[in-house]
This record gives sequence, structure tokens and C-alpha cells, in this order.
Amino acid sequence: MRGALSWPFLRLYMLVFLYFSANSILNVIIPLQGETLGASNTTIGLIMGAYLFTTMFFRSWAGYMIQKHGPIKVLRMILIINGFALILYTFTELGGFLVARMLQGVSTAFFSMALQIGIIDALPEKDRSQGISLYSLFSYIPGIIGPMLALCIWQGGMDYFTVVMISIAIFTGLFGYSTKMDKKETPPAANHAEQGGRMLKSFSQLVKNPFLFKCSVLMLVASIVFGAITTFIPLYAAQLKSGNAGIYLMFQAGTVVFARFALRKKIPSDGKWHSSFVMGTMFILAVAAQCVSFSIIGGAIFFYVGAILMGIAQALLYPTLTTYLTFVLPEMNRNVLLGLFIAMADLGVSLGGVIMGPVADLFSYSFMYMICAGLGAAMILFAYDRRKIFVEGISNKHS
Repeated sequence: MRGALSWPFLRLYMLVFLYFSANSILNVIIPLQGETLGASNTTIGLIMGAYLFTTMFFRSWAGYMIQKHGPIKVLRMILIINGFALILYTFTELGGFLVARMLQGVSTAFFSMALQIGIIDALPEKDRSQGISLYSLFSYIPGIIGPMLALCIWQGGMDYFTVVMISIAIFTGLFGYSTKMDKKETPPAANHAEQGGRMLKSFSQLVKNPFLFKCSVLMLVASIVFGAITTFIPLYAAQLKSGNAGIYLMFQAGTVVFARFALRKKIPSDGKWHSSFVMGTMFILAVAAQCVSFSIIGGAIFFYVGAILMGIAQALLYPTLTTYLTFVLPEMNRNVLLGLFIAMADLGVSLGGVIMGPVADLFSYSFMYMICAGLGAAMILFAYDRRKIFVEGISNKHS
């Protein structure tokens, strides 16, 4: 494998596209169907948040199981579980949706960890940020057409939803089953007790390791905003005079895709903390959330400007922080600590639905998004750091 755009990596990105295509539809259908079934914002938030909360919980064991059983066996098993979850959506209601979201969460924990760590390990240091950006890019490409497709399905009837979910489950399974990976010699996997001990010990690094702490807090808070947008935009848009959730999500996802490809070489990949770059990204996030909040008064122009700005923030933040951590985390347990960082992103998106749902119930969607803007503004200050170890950067090879 040579370069982030070589054919073996392109096959992996295509699998990512197929795997995440269902979510771009479900992110619209579930809130709309939940409201039709009489669910509150709190309930909808819990169902939507169950997906990535489960993902976060199972990430800590994903690396162990992949190392023990091999990536191919694990990949094929999780694609079967994912296929069952997608089919479950087609004949159940709220309770079944919750179970299906949790099954999807288990699958995604193993799927994303295997592919992202594989990309990081296979690419040279100078190409890491490109590989991570392209992985994320292909996970967002379905979001360009998925929301509009979901609204068409919603208007046409749930029979179309059944056909689409079953088709995605079958095609993803067939493509994933045919995927091959080079066999590599790996050290024996630790037993469950040893793995559990290591994970418990590694959790303390979320606070003790200054690099992991800063990146995790930034990612957690930003992901709360991203999660609130994903969960409640389909319902908030219905309150706007000229707002359309499908167009909003299409603009946001399209911006993520364009920015991740166009700016992939601009993302810092030198192991140094670029305060101005990260602060600027958090400023864009805060302005985006405030635009969405103000659109209830200001109209659709603020709504869609917020979508574009939110897409830029999403495009830049995750690959920037992930790439930085690949340089500064100790190489011996880098993958475990990266797993914890990714888990913080999962937790944030989950909390975006779970925490912000009650806020929307008590106040309004607009007020809830104003709170999100305040969280983003607080992170602008938190991103600033002129400590020597951050400014100069350190290599994980010497940590």
C-alpha cells in the first residue's frame, strides 16, 4: 500500500461509504417517525444517542477482539450484525429502534476502529492526515444525498424505507465479505483480565496526559454540538418558515466532503500544537450554532449559512486532533489511547441528543442551539496553549 489514494485504500473508503450510507437516512427518518409515534425530544434524543454511546462502550474491546480473531473474521461478523439491525428498523417501532441503534453501535465500534487504526499504521507519517481525512470524507459523502432521499421516502411511504434498508444491508455485506487484507504477524492478544487492566489504567491518561486531555475535551464539546444538530434539525426545520432539513444536511455534508478533500493538505501534520488553527475552527463552530439558533428569527439564510460553517468545522477538527495525537502519544499504547479519544467523540455526539433533548423540551430548539454556541465559544479559549511541550511538539517514538 502506497499513498492515501492508492487502490487498496480506495477499496476501504468505498466500504466506508456503503457502511455509513444507512445512517444518513436514519438520522432523518428516526426523529420524524419518533415524533409521529408521540415520542418527546428526550425520548428521541435517547434513541439517537444510544448508537454512539454503545459504540463508545465497545471500542475498548474492539482492538483486543480484532487482534485475537483477525480483521477479516471480525469484519464479516459485524457486517452480519449491522445487516440485522438495518432490517430490524423496517418492522419495529420505538423499542425496536432502540435495540437496532445499539446493534449498530456495536458494529461501528469494531468497524471504525479496525479501519482507522489500519490506515494510520499503513501510511507514512506525512500521509496520515490525508488518510484520516479521506476515511472521514467517505463516511460523510452519503450525507449529501441521504437526507433528501430520506425526506422522499418519508413522503412516499415506509414501504420504500424497507426496500432501501434491506438493499443497503445486502450490498454492504457482499462488498465487505469480498474485502481482503494483507496478513501480518501480530503479537499474541492479551487475555481478558490483562486487557481490562490495561484499559482501566489507560483511562487515567485522559486526565494525566496533557495532549490527550486537551484534544478529548475539545472533541467531546464539539461533538455535543454536532450531535444536537444531527438529532433535532429534522424537527427544528419544520418550525422555520422556509427551512428544509434535507437541504440543511445536504449543505453540511457537502461542505464536509469538499473541505476535507480541498483542505486535506492544509491540516497540520507536524506534531505541533497550532493554537490559532484550532481556535479558528472552534470559532467557526460557535458561529455556526448561533446562526442555526438565530434562524428562527432571521430566516433561512442564517439556517443554511450555519450548515456550511458547521460543515467546515466538522471537516477540520477531527482529522486535525487525531493526526496531532498520532505524533505525541506514546507509541507503545498509542492505539489504545486513540481509541479513548475516538470514544470521547462518540460520547459527545450521544450526549448531544441525550442532554439537549430535555433542554429543547423545557425551552425551545432555538435556545438549545444558543447553548451549543456558548459551548463552542468556551472552547475557543480552551484551545489556546503556549506551553513548550505543545508549541515545540514531541515525537511518540521518544515518548
